Amino acid sequence: MDRELVWHKKQALMAKSSSHHGYGGNNRSVIHVLAFVLLISFSSKLATSDSIVRLLPGFQGPLPFLLETGYVEVGETEAEEHAELFYYFIESENDPKVDPLLLWLTGGPGCSALSGLVFEIGPLSFKNEEYNGSLPNLMLKPQSWTKRSSIIFVDLPAGTGFSYPKTERAVQQSTSKLVRNAHQFIRKWLIDHPKFLSNEVYIAGDSYCGLPVPVIVQEISDGNEGGVQPWINLQGYLLGNPVTTSAEKNYEIPFNHGMALISDELYQSLQKNCRGEYHKVDPRNKFCTRDMQSYEESISGIETGHVLAPKCESGLRNPMEDTWRRSLARKTSACFSPRLTIPPLTCRSHAYFLCTFWANDDNVRKALHIKKGSIGKWRRCNTDYIPFKSDIQSSFEYHLNLSRKGYRSLIYSGDHDMVVPFLATQAWIRSLNYSIVSDWRQWYYNGQVAGYTRTYSNGMTFATVKGGGHTAPEYKPEECFAMFSRWISYSPL
Repeated sequence: MDRELVWHKKQALMAKSSSHHGYGGNNRSVIHVLAFVLLISFSSKLATSDSIVRLLPGFQGPLPFLLETGYVEVGETEAEEHAELFYYFIESENDPKVDPLLLWLTGGPGCSALSGLVFEIGPLSFKNEEYNGSLPNLMLKPQSWTKRSSIIFVDLPAGTGFSYPKTERAVQQSTSKLVRNAHQFIRKWLIDHPKFLSNEVYIAGDSYCGLPVPVIVQEISDGNEGGVQPWINLQGYLLGNPVTTSAEKNYEIPFNHGMALISDELYQSLQKNCRGEYHKVDPRNKFCTRDMQSYEESISGIETGHVLAPKCESGLRNPMEDTWRRSLARKTSACFSPRLTIPPLTCRSHAYFLCTFWANDDNVRKALHIKKGSIGKWRRCNTDYIPFKSDIQSSFEYHLNLSRKGYRSLIYSGDHDMVVPFLATQAWIRSLNYSIVSDWRQWYYNGQVAGYTRTYSNGMTFATVKGGGHTAPEYKPEECFAMFSRWISYSPL
């Protein structure tokens, strides 16, 4: 059976709604035959380079957790472009036989999964020391989400991190291709790791991943319903400060007004002249254009990822597409140039430089089993170097459909993020019109208010992280670990 035929069959199922997720479907015997052939097709092309990493340069002694790295080849047909996707897999430090399995994608698009591992939810971080030319040091992070789950950190799309395209056609990337590749990746990975086939699976990410992650969940769900093997014990998804409707900027200005970054008079004039539409300003509207210029001047010098953090010009962060950014002049980038001065220790971006030096060290690459000659310089975020088309403009309908199918979701927002303000996230969640099960209330960590939360009848939980930025676990690791631990164990926040 041609794999392309099976995948076209799966694509046709995308439009089909179901009352609940799970294995099923009519004519099950035919589906089983298709699934078996697909399983054999997948298995015949599994990567063989994945392996255990016991020692990492920069870390003292053997790793106290199981780290595996490797590649999985993706590409739907022989005529289709192919790519090698690199991943870091960290087994749960608690009970890997029963703990959930997370597939984590870092935003961008084009930011390496290593960023999520060492700066957000993984068990390692960089010791923030002045760079002296030697290899940066790693240390353990006690608030790792691997205390409660196994996590696969995958570099997506191809061209991100250590992932690389194998053909010229594979160089061109898009949101929809990212979705297809992620779906292929997880099924292939599970075939190669059958002991995790029964574990609950969640898809997770932040920032730009707010667009592809719900679509990936939909693809996996439809594949399960169509009999695509292996069956995945999919339970839901998690998203932090997620891009969702492409209109996030409409809420950036009210957010900044609430943060006292713009005056009442300018805010009122913006409302009057732009009529609440700030992400697509008509250049013929001279009054709105004038107000927007005044607005840009008012917030210049403010770090968009966390409005209370210092702005470090030589090492800005959280790159996003121009669609989501206010102008090229303010587009952030972590693709560091040797010409740039390393920011001081007081800047969060100092650690991003350390990460770049570390990942480009030959001994590190050897330890991670990186294929020689596969990529040139490693960049934490490769946004400016990947030809990428954002062909999915909204994930709103996918949230709606997935909730109808019974999947759980945790949507959290660092409440000091200007890039995707919590106001924007609250707005699209309200538009879902779900019944409220537990209304707006405080949630606590260590006896202190850690944020606010609300739960809905359709399995969705929304939470703010007080004092958090665009990547909330990076700013509030202890609080976010508590939030994740409670939610993943089906407990109230």
